[in-house]
Amino acid sequence: MYRLKQSSMDKCLTTKKVISAFTSLKKRNKIILGIVLGVIVLFAIIPSKDNPTIKGPEVARHVSTDKVTDQTSTSTVRKVTTNTDLTTLKIKDTSSNTTDTYYSVTQVVDGDTVKININESIVTLRLIGMDTPETVDPRKEVQCFGIEASNKAKELLSNQKVRIEKDSSQGELDKYGRTLAYVYLENGVFFNKYMIEQGYAHEYTYDVPYKYQNDFKLAQKSAQDNLRGLWSPDTCNGDTTSAPTADPQPAVVDSGNPYYTSSYYSAKYYYPEACDGWKSLSPKYLKSFNSLDELLATYSRTKSPQCN
Repeated sequence: MYRLKQSSMDKCLTTKKVISAFTSLKKRNKIILGIVLGVIVLFAIIPSKDNPTIKGPEVARHVSTDKVTDQTSTSTVRKVTTNTDLTTLKIKDTSSNTTDTYYSVTQVVDGDTVKININESIVTLRLIGMDTPETVDPRKEVQCFGIEASNKAKELLSNQKVRIEKDSSQGELDKYGRTLAYVYLENGVFFNKYMIEQGYAHEYTYDVPYKYQNDFKLAQKSAQDNLRGLWSPDTCNGDTTSAPTADPQPAVVDSGNPYYTSSYYSAKYYYPEACDGWKSLSPKYLKSFNSLDELLATYSRTKSPQCN
């Protein structure tokens, strides 16, 4: 009986020793594990010379662009790869105001205003640096050489294609919402300059100087010196805002019969009723007066050579 109790006690002591040894081993393992983890974290925190630490949003950029580490270069690469078409368009716009694309002319409004088709949208252009005599402004009469300028523009531009150039000094639109631009024909003719140089338009500076101002002023001087177009004494003598200068009026005896003239801007003569010349005048512009004094008070005219 004693031996049985002793054996039981020995077994209990052995079990306690085993448990105590196992517990001690677990504590040592935890310490070792903690040391190992600490070393790993330490190496992860300290940057190496070959791979400097990248923080914040730059981590994503660094990974997506492989070995590109420069911040500016990384941003550019991402921009191009995410939106190639838009980026390319913006680069073209900022590098030059000139487009190599040619657009169809849909309408020539007058000498300095045209309409073109851009991507199925009709855009009205007001041409920079030039001004032709008015023909369509409802507030004004048709001005001297306006018809000729408008016809020349139609001759050059109708059913043609043009490329445009904008001018940052002038802004995008004028006060009427028209796009401001220079126009070039497919054959290379610089339309704005041509119209000035040939005497169909005045050089025109609105508010601030424009890119080709000096060239256009020289073109106008050439037209003036050579009496081209509206600079000719036979047309407007440079003044398109008034009627052509008429010859001094000779003394006339009023017969008491009607007198006729044309209200067209280039008309110079009057016709007594007995002179058949008035019958060839356009009915649209034909004006009649009860006396010569009444006619001359309204229009500056001389007697037609047909009536002498």
